[in-house]
Amino acid sequence: MTLSLKKDSISLPTKFLMENLQTCLFEETEDLGETQLLKSHFHLFFEAEKHAGVSCVTASVDDIQFEERARVGQVITIKAKVTRAFSTSMEISIKVVVQDMLTGIEKLVSVAFSTFVAKPVGEEKIYLKPVTLLTEQDHMEHNLASERRKVRLHHEDTFKNLMKENSKFEDPICDEEEGVVPTSGTSVQSIELVLPSHANHHGNTFGGQIMAWVETVATISASRLCGAHPLLKSVDMFKFRGPSTVGDRLVFNAIVNNTFQTCVEVGVRVEAFDCQEWSEGQGRHINSAFLIYNAVDDKEELVTFPRIKPMSEEDFRRYRGAIARKRIRLGSNANVEALKSLAARSGWEVTSVVEKIKIYTLEEHDILSVWVEKHVERPAHVAYHLLSDFTKRPMWDPHYVSCEVIDWVSEADQIYHITCPVVNGDKPKDLVVLVSRRKPLEDGDSYMVAVKSVILPTVPPSPQYMRSEIICAGFLIHAIDSSSCTVSYFNQISASISPYFAGNLGGWSKSIEETAASCIQFLENATEDGLINIF
Repeated sequence: MTLSLKKDSISLPTKFLMENLQTCLFEETEDLGETQLLKSHFHLFFEAEKHAGVSCVTASVDDIQFEERARVGQVITIKAKVTRAFSTSMEISIKVVVQDMLTGIEKLVSVAFSTFVAKPVGEEKIYLKPVTLLTEQDHMEHNLASERRKVRLHHEDTFKNLMKENSKFEDPICDEEEGVVPTSGTSVQSIELVLPSHANHHGNTFGGQIMAWVETVATISASRLCGAHPLLKSVDMFKFRGPSTVGDRLVFNAIVNNTFQTCVEVGVRVEAFDCQEWSEGQGRHINSAFLIYNAVDDKEELVTFPRIKPMSEEDFRRYRGAIARKRIRLGSNANVEALKSLAARSGWEVTSVVEKIKIYTLEEHDILSVWVEKHVERPAHVAYHLLSDFTKRPMWDPHYVSCEVIDWVSEADQIYHITCPVVNGDKPKDLVVLVSRRKPLEDGDSYMVAVKSVILPTVPPSPQYMRSEIICAGFLIHAIDSSSCTVSYFNQISASISPYFAGNLGGWSKSIEETAASCIQFLENATEDGLINIF
């Protein structure tokens, strides 16, 4: 591959301490494998040290979602900046955009977050200086970084709890089932020697280089199952357990853990060996990564992967682990972050004020968002309890006919199937949504109920309904005192649900006001079990 790389040094105020910009022109590949994007991660190492003033190491990388692929003649731009510095670690955001040189159209490839840790000098602990925030966007990213850090810290515990829960159920694999493939047929091993070009000036292997090698061996493993070239869709959050250095042999063992109709999870275990460890056959486990692939056929349609058959106890552990990680992916913090981001935006305009109800709107490009603020004479924790249980939603919202829990991602995240009434003579609509609930971390914070649509293969679109979508919606519930609260409902209006807000959209019809009044009445008169005293 011919790769033209341009790196601009941009001088900025202490604001973000770093704005690293790379522009890469890919000339010889029809589709750019995500390897180069993963590999570019090592450039962040230099910027982390620039902020810390001391040596830094990659501690972890959050989930990476690939939305677009780069092709021949397109330009990839990778931007990175420090979003928040904690006591000894910092979060760096990475945004990747692809631009078509002929049309000038830019598309987002991925947004990811990496955590770097400052290495202490001797026994002295390093405390990082904070990031100076200059704009509203800076403050929003700074606040969301704290929420992401909380997810990282609890990620391992969440996974362990889900694994315990999964072990209670029997494995749905039958020896008589046709079309299943043994996991052994997808096993791949690769060995790489760490050279100086793969390492930083301290001799430690770049995290991005390890990620690129992981992607290569995982792709081979996935291809053995689908019989086609698999496309990397995402990489799960993972941590670097330990360093490797120049001269180490890195052994990568990849195998398919589980398949979910049109996607497959491949697990890769990475072990490092120095010369002595290599002769003794005793390596160091430095990383485990989990990559999600799909594949398309000649008609650009998604390929359905065959089911895999675990053969050993270790196979079954990986099989269950893939199910647990899928549940974590569906219940990821992106849902909560999206709601926080929507609520924090500027430019909201008051369009209606009726007694206890205020309605705001926000227009951004071709997206219209609504914020309905309600004053409720009920404790915040009671309002949260009632609103976070979507099975009660049809009791006060005329736009919902039924809400049924179809999957429990975790204690705080459930997936619902929702049906809606007929509007304007069309088919009734239905939705599959993830509802994420969050209690306040500190006094004064709001309760949160975040909602977004998800794709669930077990609940495909039905001819009976027209499948609708919720881009971003939810409730923020803030206590006023011990007996009253403010309930704010936010919704990014998609074309599929706008018919439900019938009437004058410029002034917002009474449909929203009536629904808000119904919600207030429900909250103020219902018991905590959702039973109505007076309604």
